[in-house]
Amino acid sequence: MKLFYFQFPNGISNFGDNLNLWMWKRLLPGVFDQDKTTIFVGIGTLLNNRIPKTDKTVVFGSGVGYGKGLPKIDESWKIYCVRGQLSAKALGVPSELAVTDSAVLIRRLYQQASSKVNQFAYMPHIDHAIAGDTAWKLICEQAGIAYIDPRWPIEQVLSAMSQTEILLAEAMHGAIIADALRVPWIPILTSTRMLPFKWQDWCSSIDIEYKPQYVMPDSKLYPPGPGVRSSLRYSINCVKQAPQRFFKAFWEGESNKMAIQLADIAKTSKPILSSESRIEQLTVELEERLEQFKQDVASRCFHHSA
Repeated sequence: MKLFYFQFPNGISNFGDNLNLWMWKRLLPGVFDQDKTTIFVGIGTLLNNRIPKTDKTVVFGSGVGYGKGLPKIDESWKIYCVRGQLSAKALGVPSELAVTDSAVLIRRLYQQASSKVNQFAYMPHIDHAIAGDTAWKLICEQAGIAYIDPRWPIEQVLSAMSQTEILLAEAMHGAIIADALRVPWIPILTSTRMLPFKWQDWCSSIDIEYKPQYVMPDSKLYPPGPGVRSSLRYSINCVKQAPQRFFKAFWEGESNKMAIQLADIAKTSKPILSSESRIEQLTVELEERLEQFKQDVASRCFHHSA
């Protein structure tokens, strides 16, 4: 069985995607190999028409999104759970399969730091971390906020996050892990290029309404408000020509404005945290479904006959 997750080209690391390697090898030791006849689809917004066709597909806590369509689900699929009700509805599967993002299982693997070092920290979406690069560190320094780069190694991100009192997160798995580790968080949106569906899907599972705070450097570059899908031609053309150089220079030029916005959000916005009873209930439910998967593996349900 092969572990399937999104991998950036050129060896770029992304916290949300690479959680798969870190977490599943600890929860499911010895289960995965390079046999592509069965794939395990875990952490990520992976349920779309990009999933490779295989003999058997296992889904555990993934969400619908990206791609240009939905996957074709048939009898070769075994879905233990999906990220939320929106994913279940989109796929046309029973609502009982909607639990939460499987990354929540990190609660059983990572020991929270005993002391806090930073009052606030900001973690951008991976696309913006790549495009803005060092500009984000400058913005955070000006705002008096710690910076957490989603490209850092898993342990470094987890350590920085657990030492933070309140996380400002545009990276959704930053917010998911923060909530799982009981670190209050504030959702940030710096571009309408982001995908609100996946946030709404996950937030519904923890009984929270997704209401991001906006850090918009320029309305001409980023149209205000969610759901706007037009008037991005200018930024898209710039991205095609030289995305990192363009955005890095732009954000550095706008760093003071964005730093003021970020600092104001940190000081005035009410942090979010799901209830202890709800997050524990979801964790237990994920554990029960993981145990069922282990039993299915042991009984050779996914064994490929030559």
